[in-house]
Amino acid sequence: MSESRYCEVADLAHAREQLSEIRHHIHKHPELSYQEANTAELVAQKLKAWGYAVTRNIGGHGVVGSLKAGTSARTVGVRADMDALPIHEQTGLAYASIHDGTMHACGHDGHTTVLLGAAQQLAKTRNFDGTVHLIFQPAEEAGSDSGAVRMIADGLFERFPCEAIFGLHNHPGVAAGTFGFRSGALMAACDTVKVRIAGRGGHAARPHLAIDPVLVGSSIVMALQSIVSRNVDPNEAAVITVGSFRSGFAPNVIPEDAVLEMSVRSFSPAVRETLEKRIRALVQSQAEAYGASAEIDYISGYPVLVNSEAETEFARKVAEELVGPERVIAPFPPIAGSEDFAYYLQERPGCFVRLGNGEGRPMLHNARYDFNDDNLTVGAAFWTRLVERFLSEARA
Repeated sequence: MSESRYCEVADLAHAREQLSEIRHHIHKHPELSYQEANTAELVAQKLKAWGYAVTRNIGGHGVVGSLKAGTSARTVGVRADMDALPIHEQTGLAYASIHDGTMHACGHDGHTTVLLGAAQQLAKTRNFDGTVHLIFQPAEEAGSDSGAVRMIADGLFERFPCEAIFGLHNHPGVAAGTFGFRSGALMAACDTVKVRIAGRGGHAARPHLAIDPVLVGSSIVMALQSIVSRNVDPNEAAVITVGSFRSGFAPNVIPEDAVLEMSVRSFSPAVRETLEKRIRALVQSQAEAYGASAEIDYISGYPVLVNSEAETEFARKVAEELVGPERVIAPFPPIAGSEDFAYYLQERPGCFVRLGNGEGRPMLHNARYDFNDDNLTVGAAFWTRLVERFLSEARA
């Protein structure tokens, strides 16, 4: 099959208005993790109308649409996430969220719509030889026990075999329609640590009769900064951020306890292990040095997202064919954010792609964020072309 017969962005121009309407509807009716029933039903109905074999309720509200063309036994999976965030929208858009405190601040409405656009085009042309599984996943934002974990546990890859799996996320700050690729570690592992410091409360005028947990917590916060600078190889990347420090209720009272919560990010299993070991040891030793005690709840989150080399190179070539090398960034810089697509990549080879959402636009998880509709057709064309190419080439 010649390259010219694969999908081009212009092939999706007719669908722009329809895809915008779908995306705006999803944006207006956001659903939090584990609650995506209406979004999943919309997806399932669209897929069914286009001729897909549709399976619902995989790992919760997960939906898989499967389509076979030709006679090949080859298979490929493409995933989009569907859930929203607990953020009160401040965009002022005509299609802004109607649910107070819930909005699509990460672009999952766009990811879902882009894959639906590809689904419609693939069903229309059937320009491939094999089976494509389109995976619409709930609960990516959960942080732990996420939609990816639940779908895999529910037999995703046994029920819907995939030689490789691909996913995509928009990236504010990069020009719309620009693709980013990086083989190896692209996104960080993210763990959450909660520390409760038990001191001894007392009068602010008699600190010698108390054990001040605010002082202990402050010492811990400062000491934590030494871990990345002194325990992690300077050639490696790691982040420890204390995002919450709560203690006390009055200026003249030394409180009984204090609670710290931190986010810990890393790009390799070895560094991740070092960070946990050092955080545990440092917190305990600092607390003991002041006569206090500390309880640590170390919650493992998403692992490092590691793109496989061959699939990343393949996806990069597809993007260069589609939009030209001038709109492809490779290698894309590592990202300290985390993503549960990492669990799929532990099971199957694949690639997670970044797609620019526009320069100067609000960042992800911002109350003024909105997915860029200019990406709907280019994203749908990319997925269509990738599936066509993957399922039309001889196995390496």
